Amino acid sequence: MCTLLTILTILSSFLANLETKTLKSDFIVTVAEEVNAPMNYPGEIIMQGNKFHLEMFNIEAAYDGKTMYMYSPETDELTLTNPTEQELLESNPLLYAKALVPVCNIVERTSQDGSQTIVTLTPKDQSIGINRFVLKVRNSDLMPLSVEIKEGKKTSTLKMKEPKFVQGAKEAYVITPEKDTYVNDMRL
Repeated sequence: MCTLLTILTILSSFLANLETKTLKSDFIVTVAEEVNAPMNYPGEIIMQGNKFHLEMFNIEAAYDGKTMYMYSPETDELTLTNPTEQELLESNPLLYAKALVPVCNIVERTSQDGSQTIVTLTPKDQSIGINRFVLKVRNSDLMPLSVEIKEGKKTSTLKMKEPKFVQGAKEAYVITPEKDTYVNDMRL
């Protein structure tokens, strides 16, 4: 029981940090399947709670708590939607961890050097779509270092590069179109 309380304390503290502090980091997403060579995609994220601003795949995305903004410079198009909870979780794996807690078995271990905590979430019901979710957190400041999601034969890994909590940041989490940008408003 003591171990379970420790796990939930580590995970709860990490998730509370994401609610109250603004996280900023460059990252690399690696997608690997057993039959294909891994693909790497660099990006950048700024987030607080469920709000975020993300640049990746030559796309800029933002979520302000209500509206999702997706801007493609190739087409000079800004699409506005009211995303479902599932769409938000697919956009941000750190939010996905929070959603998985009630439906997963949680195992925690400390790295050999004691500097990191590795939290593994395994769904109690494998029909949820993933086999395993592994979150690595730096112990000194509860900073997320990486996320690994195993889905069948595919493994997606998000590695943060020099993540930090920025103080006093007032992000708008919106994308404002230029004068000639086509705006595709799909909100209900």
